[in-house]
Amino acid sequence: MNTNKNILLSVQDLKVYFQSEDEIARAVDGISFDVRREETVCLVGESGCGKTVAALSIMGLVPIPPGEIAGGRILFRDINLLDFGDDEMQKIRGNQIAMIFQEPLTSLNPVFTIGDQIGEAINIHENIPEDEVIRRCQQLLKDVGIDSPAERLSDYPHQLSGGQRQRVMIAMALACDPDLIIADEPTTALDVTVQAQILRLMNTIQKRRSMSVLYITHDLGVVSKVADRVCVMYAGIIAEQGKREHIFSEPKHPYTQALLASLPSREKRGQRLYSIPGTVPHPAYKPRGCPFHPRCPHAIQTCCEQYPAMCEYGNGHQARCPVIFEDRPEKRA
Repeated sequence: MNTNKNILLSVQDLKVYFQSEDEIARAVDGISFDVRREETVCLVGESGCGKTVAALSIMGLVPIPPGEIAGGRILFRDINLLDFGDDEMQKIRGNQIAMIFQEPLTSLNPVFTIGDQIGEAINIHENIPEDEVIRRCQQLLKDVGIDSPAERLSDYPHQLSGGQRQRVMIAMALACDPDLIIADEPTTALDVTVQAQILRLMNTIQKRRSMSVLYITHDLGVVSKVADRVCVMYAGIIAEQGKREHIFSEPKHPYTQALLASLPSREKRGQRLYSIPGTVPHPAYKPRGCPFHPRCPHAIQTCCEQYPAMCEYGNGHQARCPVIFEDRPEKRA
């Protein structure tokens, strides 16, 4: 049991594998991180790093088979969600933990009205009169900044803009006032202006409702705006984690350094942006040793042979790179 009462969610050595006839894909390969109450944590990394699979595991939405929870624990309020069956998780999903999915047009059901879809979670988890459900739905749409909420309840998803659909997804997640929201790339499909509006909206609602938020994103620009702490994922592992200011000002892992080096900035105007050579390895065919070593400019022979230890840099800042660590005086974990 976690003794820190400020920790709402604790993911401990989580492993999620997918098996086919001739291979095992280790999508999530032993990750650990915490989300504290009223905190924003960002899981960041390239596509294929295992971020979304980790989020679906917390929600109990990994399809089994072909998926398998191969190890670890997911503690929510000190209770292991992996011990729960479908009926028990149904009481958690949308009620205490809610998720905002990546593409609202495909996540919303095209044949049901906005009102029906927002009200569904309320009807599942609360026994209240229908007129109260409608009133709650209208208030939720108002809270997320949608004009004429009473009229919008009878609209279908295709009648709304991309930004409005994303706001509806946020309203659905807020319907039962959850303690934790998992936002999976919530602004990817939106233009820059609408993206900024959605991020401001999420921040305002989080503070107003004292919620925790777990962001899943590949966009370091988003991370720099919203995160309290950052977990950098690569090939199913967490390569580095720590407070936002430490990750951006003093990145320790070569992968984090490479991600930050690839960001555009005013200082780089007119220059060719850095790109990380190679690609993320297939989860069924990861290299031996450190999974990043084929792309790493600092790799030595040890990196090709031994799985790297997690090294401590103080104040909760950790990086899984003993090569970089060897030049540092701090204690290795």
